Amino acid sequence: MTDKSADKPEKTRATRRLRKLRGSIAEKGLDGILISHLDNVRYLSGFTGSAAWLVVSEKEAVLATDFRYVEQARAESPDFSVIQTKRELRDWFPGLVSEMGIRKLGFEAGFVTYDSHSKLSEALGSADKHLEFVPTTGVIEHLRSIKEPEELTLITKAVELADAVFQQAQTIIRPGMTEKQAAWEIEKCYREAGSEGVAFEIIVASGPNAALPHAHPTERKIDSGEPVVIDMGARIGGYCSDLTRTVFLGGPDDAMQKVYDIVLKAQIAAIEGVRSGMEAAQADDLARSIIAQAGYGDNFGHGLGHGVGLAVHELPTVGPGSTGALSDGMVFTIEPGIYLPGQGGVRIEDIVVLENDRARILTTASKESSISTI
Repeated sequence: MTDKSADKPEKTRATRRLRKLRGSIAEKGLDGILISHLDNVRYLSGFTGSAAWLVVSEKEAVLATDFRYVEQARAESPDFSVIQTKRELRDWFPGLVSEMGIRKLGFEAGFVTYDSHSKLSEALGSADKHLEFVPTTGVIEHLRSIKEPEELTLITKAVELADAVFQQAQTIIRPGMTEKQAAWEIEKCYREAGSEGVAFEIIVASGPNAALPHAHPTERKIDSGEPVVIDMGARIGGYCSDLTRTVFLGGPDDAMQKVYDIVLKAQIAAIEGVRSGMEAAQADDLARSIIAQAGYGDNFGHGLGHGVGLAVHELPTVGPGSTGALSDGMVFTIEPGIYLPGQGGVRIEDIVVLENDRARILTTASKESSISTI
């Protein structure tokens, strides 16, 4: 088996990422690692198919896939040796690991099912009882949390597309339109603007449904004066954006305007106050303390934000129980909210990137709460 990545000048994205990965697995005392989560497969290899395993050792990098994807893998993953899988795991996996000289193999504990683990263990055990199968967590995810320039470019394009679609959405949504109709109109705008589908199911939640942080669009008709939470994201080159705005057709009443102003104040404080090196839980408290002081602490039940990249939810996690510090190069949302059961809710979400110790806002969509119905 030839090694397409070792001893190669660091000119390609995959080569750079493999070097970082090899450093991580060496620190853990592993001879190699098995990658099965498709977002991580794509991050490391560039492969965009729906079935693949990566096995990476100190000197070799192998992509194993079935007959459907072999040619695609060879085209998309030139830094990897591509092999075609045949029949069951036991028919090809033990031989591959043995040929690579791996004695201590890590695997992604969070993404290998019980059934897959049993089959892998059985296959390896039958071939070499001395091989150690070691669970790992977050190895690739931590690498992904610091975005490279080309990743930031794609995320920025996805954000810009979402901003443009939100501007269109404000001219489309009208009283009497159902949440489902509004969500579909937004999705059509995304696809017509060149998005690779949508990053996640679009949320349009009106009136009391706006009190549900992850509501699903329903047949409920949108009415004037009530909150309408719109949560949506584009996908460009595999990378996501995530945007939430809360709007009121014709404008909010005084009570909901007060709630809106509190959420906006909390969000601005977090954006202006977050720093590189700050603990993620401290960043969360920048917004949470303002909401709590206003008497709505119990109505902000989720974290301040989350990382965005190949997945719409990835590291870093920014919440009251989060551990670890924020670093330059991280891209994440800042999205405080207040949710009042039976009445409605407000959430405002932007994407930021940490650069030179501070947050730079990527999102430019309007934060005006009122939409004219004329």
